[in-house]
Formats: sequence, structure tokens, C-alpha cells
Amino acid sequence: MKAMLEQLYNKVSTRHLSCDIWLVMTAAALAAIGWVMVSSASIGLLDNSYHYVRQHGLYLAVSVIATVLVVSLPTEAWRQNAGLLMVISIVMLLLVLFIGQEVNGSKRWIALPGPLPSIQVSEFGKLGLIVYMAAFMSRFVLELRQHHLSIIRPLMILAVPGLLLLKAPDFGGVVVYTVCVIGMLIMAGASLLIIIGISLLLGGAFTLLVIMEPYRLARWTSFLDPWADQFATGYQLTQALIAFGRGQVTGTGLGNSVQKLHYLPEAHTDFIFAVLAEEMGMLGAISLIILFTLFILRALLIARRAELAGHLFGAYVAYGIAFVIAAQAFINMAVSSGLLPTKGLTLPLISYGGSSLLVTGVMIGLLLRIDVETRQHPKRAPIARKMPRQVRR
Repeated sequence: MKAMLEQLYNKVSTRHLSCDIWLVMTAAALAAIGWVMVSSASIGLLDNSYHYVRQHGLYLAVSVIATVLVVSLPTEAWRQNAGLLMVISIVMLLLVLFIGQEVNGSKRWIALPGPLPSIQVSEFGKLGLIVYMAAFMSRFVLELRQHHLSIIRPLMILAVPGLLLLKAPDFGGVVVYTVCVIGMLIMAGASLLIIIGISLLLGGAFTLLVIMEPYRLARWTSFLDPWADQFATGYQLTQALIAFGRGQVTGTGLGNSVQKLHYLPEAHTDFIFAVLAEEMGMLGAISLIILFTLFILRALLIARRAELAGHLFGAYVAYGIAFVIAAQAFINMAVSSGLLPTKGLTLPLISYGGSSLLVTGVMIGLLLRIDVETRQHPKRAPIARKMPRQVRR
């Protein structure tokens, strides 16, 4: 039995390859499924039935190019420019409040001139936050582990983009940002007791934010009983649940969704998981969840290997990416299935959207680059308070 397990491990192991092929295959599978589902969910939304199909294909091509470019860029370049990336992110989050396009009462997009698409600022802000936090934690890892109150500094940094997102308002973005930073702090070895206490305080603050805004409170009450007001506050969720019910086990078949025909709002973006469940059924929904789980596990494995090799910056970047993808995927699928209140968050690699695809492509490139550098320099290095700039990761 042991020999069989070892033989199976050797077959699936990627340690003799130049990169993590399982991560590449999982990302490619998710992107392919996303293009197919956007094609299916968007047919009939416009006079030109293939508008979203072509646009999504173009975004996908640009994202692949971005992934290749990022793979060729050393992680040290990201670390050296972490502060600049964070400043750019904050400036963009501030700028969108003044010149951003208002859609459904929220300013999240900046319109570019000419035929260029609008950019969703909060998506690019994730990159700046992850890279800056990774640079900070890799430099002060001993302080985070030995001095419990040192956790206040990264949380104060998180508060800046968090408050700007609330001003937009983008409550879902705040949750994703917070999960990312808290997760990175846990992996950096910060005090769990302090983190739990702060998490409880943040949970209380989020509860107050929900109660203070009538539209947020309405979403919570409709989430608890969407059928009580199924034609108003509970409309999106009830239509999504109908899609899940029609899909049953094996689905109605690709392209045969009824809910996408102007019944389910945002069928090609926020609620694309419901369309997939209707057309592919429970088996298709579970398969997608398995693919996301595999992607996140491979990202965490890359992070752990980099941490053991002493590449702390790369490790914390990989941890941050894993937590962002996990949080966003979980929230999107939970919202579509009625486990969480309705929030406007895209499903990474699946939903239609140029900004989301591009940022996810950059994240995949970063994961692959970290994995390549770890394989090239697998020797473990001790954690030091101050590391020379030329070797700090």
C-alpha cells in the first residue's frame, strides 16, 4: 500500500518540472469554463449576441499576455516598488470617488477614453495591497511574531483603502481586502489571540455598517427570507434559486438556461454561477468548486515552499493571492446560492470583466514566478531581522 501511494505521489508530483503544471492546468480549465459560460449567459442581452463573447475573448488574450510578462519579471522588482504600487492604488481609489462612473449607486469604475473599456479600481487595488503587505511582513516578520501590538501597523494601512472603498461604497471589496490581510498576518505568525479579538471588533463594525445603511439592512433581511419580497429586495436571490432548482443534478444543458433570458440580473457577471448550476446542474457546480479548491491549494503549496526556502516576500504574496481568490470565489458562490446576502463580486476567471481577468492573470503570473524562483533556489534561509536588500525576498 505504501509503495502504491509513493508511486501515485511520484506521478502527480511537479517537483521535477520547471513550474507547477497543476496550477497552470487548473487556471486554464477555469478560464475556458468562464469563456464558455459568459458566451452562454450573455446571448440575447444585446442586439449583437456575440458582443460579450468577443470582448471576453479579447480580455482573456490580454490576461494571458500579462501572465507571461509577469512570469518573466523577478519578484525583487515587485518588492522594491511595493510602496509605489500601494500609493498608486490609494490614489486610484481616491480618484474614482470624484471622476468614477456611478453604476447601481456605487462608484467603482473609471472610464477610459475612446474604445478602451472602463477599469474597476478595486481590482487593481488588491495587487497593491498584497505586494505592500508582503514587503512589510517579510521585513518585520520577527516583530510580528514577538511583539503582539506590531499588528496594529498593517491594520492601519488596511484602513486607508478600506475607508475609501466604503465611501464608494463597495462593502464586498472591504471584506475581501480584510480577509486577505488577516490571512497574511496569520501565516506570518502574528498572535492568534490578538487577531481573533480584532476580527470580533471588525465583525461588530461591519454589523453596525449594515444596520446604519437602509439598503444594506434590506439586503440582509431579504437574504434571510427572499420570498417575502420576491419582486423587490429579494428578486435577484429568488431568481438565482430558481436557476439552481431547474438545474437539479445534471442540468438543463449548455445554452438552455431560462433564467438568463432577462429574469436573472447580471447573469454574465455576479450571478454566472447560478447560470452554470442551471445548465450544468449540481455536478457542474461541484466540479467548479473542486477546480477552485485545487487552484487555492496549489497556491498555498507554492507559498509554503517559498517560505521554507526563505523567500519570505514571495511566500506572503502567494498567501495573499490564495486568500483573495478564496474569499472572492466563496462570497460569489455563496451569494448565488443564498448562503450570504447579495453582493456585487465577480467570480475569478469565470465572470465577464476585463479588470478582474487582467488582475487575476497577473496574480497567476506572480504565483508561477514565485514557484520558479523557489525551484531554482530551494535552499532554506534563516529568518533575520534585517536582510541585505539584494537577497531579501
